[in-house]
Amino acid sequence: MANFTMSGFLLMGFSDKVELEILLAFLFLVLYMVALTGNIFIITAISMYSSLHSPMYFFLKHLSFLDLCYISVTVPRAIYTSFMHSGYISLGECIVQCFAFVLCACAELSILTVMSYDRYVAICFPLRYDIIMDASKCVHGVLGAWIGGIISGLMHTTATFSMHFCGSHVIHQFFCDIPQLLKLSCSNEYIREVGVTVFLSLVTLFCVTIIGQSYLKIFSTVLRMP
Repeated sequence: MANFTMSGFLLMGFSDKVELEILLAFLFLVLYMVALTGNIFIITAISMYSSLHSPMYFFLKHLSFLDLCYISVTVPRAIYTSFMHSGYISLGECIVQCFAFVLCACAELSILTVMSYDRYVAICFPLRYDIIMDASKCVHGVLGAWIGGIISGLMHTTATFSMHFCGSHVIHQFFCDIPQLLKLSCSNEYIREVGVTVFLSLVTLFCVTIIGQSYLKIFSTVLRMP
């Protein structure tokens, strides 16, 4: 079978019907512009007003920036594909899209974990909050989220595109989705990607557990207040 990793892939649009595909593309465009405007407004407001220069809003600003990047990785390309009726995506663009998608997803989960810890300290230890959540810890938390996202993106992207893709080069998704790419791989070449997925799933479970425990302790503390 031919190896299509040297040329590119063919992305499927939102629908097989042209009229429905254009309608959905317009809907996604409107929603994308609303999300873009909202996140830019949050980032601008937090940056401009000194009263919002606190750890909570510092993390919120970075979360909004990650949301902006997250939706910009896939949605504009999908809208372009629908309007131009051309789903071809080059290998390089597909690699960048996969890397950026995983990076933003993992970094956003890390930021949410740090934010849950910030709220836990603020409510459960209010007198020590300024000491525990100082500026250096906030910066380290954001840097850790970005570094973790970059490492996760590199692991997933390297494991995925080290495989050979045999047969059809059609991806049944509107972006380069890793599970869909695995379906195009030759037999027994996806073991490395499965190992990376299992490892990152455990990390995700760890983050979700921390978030859950933080908010459980917050609710418990609030309910005990007279």
